[in-house]
Amino acid sequence: MVAKSGFGGNSSNFMNGRNGVDQFSILVVIVAAILLVINLFARTLPLTIIVLLLVAYAVFRILSPDVASRRRENDQVMSKLGPVSGWISNPAAAAREGREFKHATCPNCHQHVRVPRGKGHIRVTCPRCHQKFDLRS
Repeated sequence: MVAKSGFGGNSSNFMNGRNGVDQFSILVVIVAAILLVINLFARTLPLTIIVLLLVAYAVFRILSPDVASRRRENDQVMSKLGPVSGWISNPAAAAREGREFKHATCPNCHQHVRVPRGKGHIRVTCPRCHQKFDLRS
């Protein structure tokens, strides 16, 4: 086995055992970017400090070796965000989902049902309680 030398040898193992990029760190960077754009017009020192602190926190989360704690924090925040978390992790897929499918709720058991858009009036069978109901897609 040939040992790598120089930058390639050290950089390939740098992220081993570290948290890396997760949904919460992406959210923090997005919020920092939005505040940065606002700060381009407002030009206030407190907003600049908040942006720098958010970016520093995102870098800390990405480089943190305490994976279990960062994963627990990510799960807590994503569970509180609920449906918005899909937009954070993959905005293109979430937008495509909204264009291609309609989300409905069963009137009997309140189960969420996903049906394709553009089919007109359709009869949907609930996967949980098997009640049939009409829906316009």
